Amino acid sequence: MKRIFVMLLSLLLTVSLLTACGNQAELQDGYYTAQVSEFSHGWKEYITILVKGGTIVSVEYNAENASGFIKSWDNAYMQTMLHTNGTYPNEYTRYYANQLLEGQGESDIDTISGASSSHGTFQVLAQAVLEQARKGDSSIVFVDVVH
Repeated sequence: MKRIFVMLLSLLLTVSLLTACGNQAELQDGYYTAQVSEFSHGWKEYITILVKGGTIVSVEYNAENASGFIKSWDNAYMQTMLHTNGTYPNEYTRYYANQLLEGQGESDIDTISGASSSHGTFQVLAQAVLEQARKGDSSIVFVDVVH
């Protein structure tokens, strides 16, 4: 009886470990992008990830305007936002992207004070881009986000 219990426990632990690793193994190699479908305040946010060996190895989170100019490169916007919100796009986009990379999509993303709206958008985009990676669908997915 004791031997059966040990075997069952061993089997249960093995299944648990495989299940825990299973989500990561589901990611297909390639580049994946999720983008907000509508401009908000002149910007359209997006996330692009690179998956290699079933692991996220690169994350880019940013926003672009209609001409393709990147939000984190806009120094005037940075100065305005820094003085009013205490953060700026080049800071919070890297922070959120790094958390997704480190957590491999399995961990919660902490909010930066002053960038909570972008945090909400990031969460929605992250789920969409991870779903694309699980499917192996490298087409850009457009996501509706309520601002």
